[in-house]
Amino acid sequence: MYKTKLHQMALTTPTDYWNDSCSIQELSYAIEHGAVGATTNPTIVLGVLKKEMHLWRERIRAIIAENLAWSEEQVTWQLIEEMAVKGSELLLPVFEREQGLKGRISIQTNPTYYRDPERIVAQAMRFHALAPNMQVKIPVTAAGIVAIEEATYRGVNINATVSFSVPQALAVGEAIERGLSRRAADGLPVTDMSPVCTIMVGRLDDWLHVLEKRDAIAETPGYADWAGIACTKRAYSIYQARRYRSRLLVAAYRHHLHWSEHIGGDLVLSMPYEWQLLYNASDVEVKDRFFDPVPPEIVASLERHFVDFRRAYEPDGLAVEEFDTFGPTARTLRQFIGSYQELLSLVRDFMLPNPDVRASVQSQER
Repeated sequence: MYKTKLHQMALTTPTDYWNDSCSIQELSYAIEHGAVGATTNPTIVLGVLKKEMHLWRERIRAIIAENLAWSEEQVTWQLIEEMAVKGSELLLPVFEREQGLKGRISIQTNPTYYRDPERIVAQAMRFHALAPNMQVKIPVTAAGIVAIEEATYRGVNINATVSFSVPQALAVGEAIERGLSRRAADGLPVTDMSPVCTIMVGRLDDWLHVLEKRDAIAETPGYADWAGIACTKRAYSIYQARRYRSRLLVAAYRHHLHWSEHIGGDLVLSMPYEWQLLYNASDVEVKDRFFDPVPPEIVASLERHFVDFRRAYEPDGLAVEEFDTFGPTARTLRQFIGSYQELLSLVRDFMLPNPDVRASVQSQER
């Protein structure tokens, strides 16, 4: 009856899932098994290129040849946009079937813009126009909150990213509500919009593991692996109470609880291909667990041992002005910017090949 466990989840629960990649092979598999969206970021795009370079090598060369005055940044963004558009084409039947409320692919704004709302919004508008089923990822920084409201007002479907905490999720929910209300007041449509707010559950867990080592904290083994789950479940209850029109999205998987503990919630699970295969081959039962509370002794211990868990878990634990310097935010932005720089370097090698490397290769061939 069901092809896989994820297919079963997609058909029998309110929980949707997306493919956490724009890889053609991976997205095709995900759609076949019930996925209704996909996402990209600089790290994902870099990984896809390394895996599927044979599909893009000639196109990269053509972009360079057709645009002789372009910088490596311009070539890189053209490539990123084309990869996202290709994914959007695969998802278009889902988009049409779901009347525009599902079937979108997320494309991330330049991570180096994280302090500049005007540049974020300008790029968001460009991405929005690339295809009818685009969703634009904006980081949940202080500037990002400003950009999220404005881009939403201008009709962009937002995927708020670089987000790990209840306060960030609530700030996003409020910003989207302001944007939607402004649209409605001006007579602009809002019923066809489907914004989401990501909580990168595994990256909050990662940060607590860093703190365990850095600050010599003797937490009970396994407790830190519940931190992101606890924040998602708390943020979800507040979203429901406040009737926010955005949905939560769970990303950054580290273990099966990041999937199994969220089954049953009206939210989105954005899963890498490798995790999809793992879950589908597992003996983990597909059943509703989302409304089962995180064991209170775990939450109490995390609050006692980690100031940053309290900051992430309490609705007023972080001020918007603190978002940029919160540990998981700074680490993730640095990684995304690093991946972006590596992506530029990859394109640079097409535009300006390293003569030492070529000489070495030619020597080996002889």
